[in-house]
Amino acid sequence: MRAGFQKEEDEVLHAAANELNAVSQRGNTNHSKFERVAGAITKATGSSTAFLLATAIILVWAVTGPIFRFSDTWQLVINTGTTIVTFLMVFLIQQSQNKDSMAIQLKLNELIATSDRASNRLIVGEDLTQTELELLKDFYVKLAQLAKKEDDLHASHSVEDAAELHETKMESRHDAPR
Repeated sequence: MRAGFQKEEDEVLHAAANELNAVSQRGNTNHSKFERVAGAITKATGSSTAFLLATAIILVWAVTGPIFRFSDTWQLVINTGTTIVTFLMVFLIQQSQNKDSMAIQLKLNELIATSDRASNRLIVGEDLTQTELELLKDFYVKLAQLAKKEDDLHASHSVEDAAELHETKMESRHDAPR
């Protein structure tokens, strides 16, 4: 049974690797240019230099208040400018977060897929409902409680075998000669 699954898994991985190679060989597309520009802007706007520049702009605006007699136009300039920047940044930040989130999910999926004792059901954890996530959270809280009882930093359990492993461990401890 495991060998059949391994063959299917290898075929899926091979197909994914071929597709990834094909995408890489196609080179620069408009989409990848957008990603590069969005990444560069997100990185730049998250820097201390960008913060200092924004602070300087606000200070210049505040200092010019008396010159323009704190007019409606003076206020409208800063309101319009900040609204436009905020509106555009929301999309750039969201794109960056989506990409980072997917990369983290893929890394976690790789760790789960390569661990013999991990539950492969969690590979699609981001697709679970809120109720399913709460059930899993409760399960992991119980696992943490089991681990505390064992006083073993190296104890590990998966979704499928935690209770059974715990019972087996407890039985073997009670059956062991002292």
